[in-house]
Parts: sequence; C-alpha cells; structure tokens
Amino acid sequence: MRKLLVVVDMQNDFVDGSLGTEEAEKIVPNVVERVKAAEKAGEDIIFTRDTHGSDYLKTQEGRRLPVVHCVKDTKGWEIIDELKGYAKTVIDKPSFGSTRLMEAAVRGEYTEIELIGLCTDICVVSNALLLKAALPEADFSVDASCCAGVTQKSHEAALETMQMCQIEIKR
Repeated sequence: MRKLLVVVDMQNDFVDGSLGTEEAEKIVPNVVERVKAAEKAGEDIIFTRDTHGSDYLKTQEGRRLPVVHCVKDTKGWEIIDELKGYAKTVIDKPSFGSTRLMEAAVRGEYTEIELIGLCTDICVVSNALLLKAALPEADFSVDASCCAGVTQKSHEAALETMQMCQIEIKR
C-alpha cells in the first residue's frame, strides 16, 4: 500500500498575502502537524504551488480574478516558512488543477491519497477530482481541519461535492 499526502498551495499569498484569509491562517498549525506526521510515517509528500507570470492579469484567470498573486519568484509565490523544509517535491501549476500532479500519482501507483491545503473550493477540489478520475480504485480523503476556502460556505460546499464523489471527508 502506497500513501501520498498532497499539500495544495500552502503559499504566502494564500495564507497572509494578497488572497490570504483568517481561516487560512488558522489551519497552518494543523497542516504543519499533518505534514510532520506524514514524514514520520514515511508517506510520500507532494506540494503544489500556484504559479503565475507577470502577465497574470492578461490571462483568463486574471481577468476573472484580478488580484495579482503567486507570481513566480516572489515572496507570495513561496511555500510558507513553516512548511518550506518539508517541501522536497513541489509541482508548479499554472491553473487550479494539475495534470502533472495527476501523472505523478499514477506513476507512483498510490492506493491511498489525502489532500490538504488551500483553497478547498478551488484548487483542493479541482485536484481531488482529477486524481480520483485518474485513480478510481484508490482511497481518497480530505482533512477538513487542514483546509480553508474562500468563504466558509464555499468551503463546506466543496467538501460536500468531494464527499458525493466518494472522497472521505475527515473532520
């Protein structure tokens, strides 16, 4: 049995930067503890990093969400300090979901995948559903205490959507 922990977009801009929220800041200790536990248990860990260029506002996402964030090589793009030392495998992704992450999970032949991070209602749900489609027989879970959404309502809606797609929601 191979287990993978996916840590989605725990970057400065999503925690306390241009798109940061109080809810995101509150989950940091939980995420740090979960990552430490995964490392101690010998689980594989992959971090994703939302990655945009200086032309972000000209992209489709930038036109729909005109808040510059996670521009490559800026402080906001970096994994938060509390997790930097654990981010040994990082996949940069230009969009919500990552086909590179999906390919890495398939290559790894994981039988158990857990997702944590930000934002529940955008990047966590996008990657969870991509991974579930690619590995339909793997066991999937999302730890709600290690996730935060844009709003509490959209966070809960994303959790409900993932649960309907046979992803276990840990509370």
